[in-house]
Formats: sequence, C-alpha cells, structure tokens
Amino acid sequence: MSSNPTISDASYDRARLGLSGGNATMTVGGTITKTAILLLIVLASFGFGWMQMNGSDQAAASVMGISVGASVLAMVLSLVISFKPSTVAVLAPVFALAEGLVLGVISALFERDYPGIAIQAATGTFGVFASMLVLYRTRVIRVTARLRSIVSVAMMAIFFTYLISFVLSLFGTSVPYINSSSPIGIGFSILVILVAAFMLLTDFDFVERGARDGAPARMEWYGAFAMLVSLVWVYVEMLRLIAKLRSR
Repeated sequence: MSSNPTISDASYDRARLGLSGGNATMTVGGTITKTAILLLIVLASFGFGWMQMNGSDQAAASVMGISVGASVLAMVLSLVISFKPSTVAVLAPVFALAEGLVLGVISALFERDYPGIAIQAATGTFGVFASMLVLYRTRVIRVTARLRSIVSVAMMAIFFTYLISFVLSLFGTSVPYINSSSPIGIGFSILVILVAAFMLLTDFDFVERGARDGAPARMEWYGAFAMLVSLVWVYVEMLRLIAKLRSR
C-alpha cells in the first residue's frame, strides 16, 4: 500500500506551494484526463505482467522477479511525490507503469487459485468508486477536516498492521486472523476497503478544492496520482477479500 498524499490540509498546502508557477489553473476536467492517462498506463503494464505470468515458466519467473523491484520502486516513487510534489508530472507515469506490472503479476497469481477473481475485484473496485462518487456529489457524506484526520489515522493504523505482519512473516509467523478466512479476517478486509473508499472521498475533495481555489494546473497530476493510489488499494483489498470468501 502506498501513502495517499491528499488527506491532510498540510499535504494540500504543500502541493500548492510545490506546484506553484504559471498562469494556468487546475480544473476537474484536466484532473480526469490525467487520471485516465495514468489508468491506461496501468492497464497496459498490467496486461504485460498478466500475459507473462500466463506464458512460459521462464517468462513467469522473470516477470515475478521484476515485479519485486517494481513494487519497491512504486513505494519509493510514492514517497518522493508526496514530499516533493514538483516531481509528480514526471514520476506519476513511472509509478503507474511499475504499479500496473505488480498488479498484473499479483492478479495472475490469485487467478490460478480462484478463476475469475480478477474481473470480480475490478468490478467491485468500480462499484466502490461509483458509490463514493455519488455519495460525495450528493453531499450525503461531507469531507471535513475531522473526517480527513480520521481517515489519516485509520490508514496509518492499517499500514503499521501490515508492516508488522510482514516483519513477523520473516520469522515464520504473522499477525493473527487478518490473513485468514475467519469472520475476523473477512471483517478486517471489509474495514480496510471502507478506509480505502473514504480515501477516495478525500481525493474528490482535493480535486474540487484545487479547482475552486484556482490552484496551479500542475496539481492535476497530483490529484490524478492520489486517485490512482486509492483505486489500486481498493483493488488489491478486493482481491484479498474475495479470495477469503471463496476459500471458505
């Protein structure tokens, strides 16, 4: 999971300052266009990883090795973009390329055990995105500073839970239940998806605030990057949840 840079007000202010310059201003339409560009890059890279995993054993082994490096690269790039927003226009497409490859490999691995799971996860991700967009546009849920703080704390708690689980896995153990298909494990996955869904709300709010405040046009890339991070997280957690449900 990569960190989402749009949650806090400090992140918003840092992005505006780091991306200032020029006369053009941020628009919702421009952000949508840039989000679509990043998604197309993800899909192209995803397709490559998927095909290699379903090719020869040698090709699958090779792309799996590459995906490990791509995963590390994606994490590093997300941190660089978050703390140095001026790099986003150059690094966001590279991030999308690396993230797409990782998703293609992961999805192919899940698909071997649970045929059809990739399309189910993609459908679920689209459903979450559409639902949160409707809730945001109709103002059923309003994004406030308090909500952003809650989402930020929840995201960090989940991040550290996964980090601890990863460290423990190096010693042959893990955090109890969270990776199991027990009711607790399934409940944890649902909770994570809910937090990721609320991150989408903060993304929508970021884009709308930027357009309303006349933020620099280069912030469109920043908003698009944040949207991609949230969508990737929802998709991965959907894979995990569906796998747990189907393994029962």
